[in-house]
Amino acid sequence: MIDLYFIQDVLLPPLVEGVLVTIKLIILSIPSGLILGILIAVGRVYGNKFISSLCAIYTIFFRGTPLLVQLFIIYYALPSIGIFFSPFMAAVTGFILCSGAYHSEYIRGAIQSIKIGQMMAAEALGMSRIKAILYIILPQALRRAIPGCSNEIIYLIKYSSLAFMVTCVELTGAGKIIATRHFRYTEVFLVVGIIYLLVVSIVTKFLNILEKKLRIPGLE
Repeated sequence: MIDLYFIQDVLLPPLVEGVLVTIKLIILSIPSGLILGILIAVGRVYGNKFISSLCAIYTIFFRGTPLLVQLFIIYYALPSIGIFFSPFMAAVTGFILCSGAYHSEYIRGAIQSIKIGQMMAAEALGMSRIKAILYIILPQALRRAIPGCSNEIIYLIKYSSLAFMVTCVELTGAGKIIATRHFRYTEVFLVVGIIYLLVVSIVTKFLNILEKKLRIPGLE
């Protein structure tokens, strides 16, 4: 039988604090990861050989290694060479670097789906390459990349639970502490799962509205 007193008075207060930390992680990581992904994608498609290769290596590393390993490197390994992060900033940094790599692939594919004639036409009209990318190519590419980037945002919300592995106590971490202290794993993680479901559902609804609003006619 579910103990409502335990859920209301013992479980929910620390979980609310954990949710606030999770929201902070998400708010900082999502836009920064998206911006980084745009820069990496543009560098791979339009950069010179050195920049394109550097961006490709970055993408291969952060897509090819587990996020948990990346967090361990940032929080536990970097201090050995004098680079220190707080638990919260280590988690944010790891999330940004990892999500940026995935976003870059979605955006790169969207950029390459745009006909090269548009860039040639822009340059023929006297626009610089940078202006053509900013005002012609990227606005179209970002709209086409929304479905893929939306998936990465949803994944990032769920991956935020890994922050506890570098001692950043977010939603899952707060639940783990309470469950271990009171040996009430069923109630605790049932509530934690429901909270994640609600957060993901809200964000998914918002992203669906954004996708419909920015949909390019004829490409549905």
